[in-house]
Amino acid sequence: MRFIGSALVASAFVLGACGGGEKAPAADSAAASAASAAAPTAAGTAAPITGTTHEVKMVGDATGYRYEPANITVKAGDGIKFIVVSMVPHNVAFDPAVIPADVKGQLDANMGPEKMGELSSKLLLNIGDSFTLSLGNIKPGSYPYFCTPHLPMNMKGVITVQ
Repeated sequence: MRFIGSALVASAFVLGACGGGEKAPAADSAAASAASAAAPTAAGTAAPITGTTHEVKMVGDATGYRYEPANITVKAGDGIKFIVVSMVPHNVAFDPAVIPADVKGQLDANMGPEKMGELSSKLLLNIGDSFTLSLGNIKPGSYPYFCTPHLPMNMKGVITVQ
């Protein structure tokens, strides 16, 4: 629960920074620097995608914020390319409290070097931006994920690895 509280605070900060003015870029840079300094080092090396790469759209519109599809079933070794379609910013994050300890390090490493923090991709700030997650060396199971800025709007899903 502590992570979700932190995610809500981070969401409020991000949404506040989006409020604009000329100082927003400096605030974004400071937030990015602070997030990078706070991000832990991954316990493993990123595993490559050895199977199919699936696409998930990141959407925000009059009907709400969502991933399309929100729930996706893939095989170990597959990848998922998350693509921003509308209403930025978006990201992909996992709650460290619900990811099994024996998966956490590999999943974190598979998220790549540009992260907001543990198990949290960087913010995608433009329509058309994308983030690709490798599920290489990830054991079968269900892994809930969410968009940090839009978690209060219920933007979440589940990745099931077979």
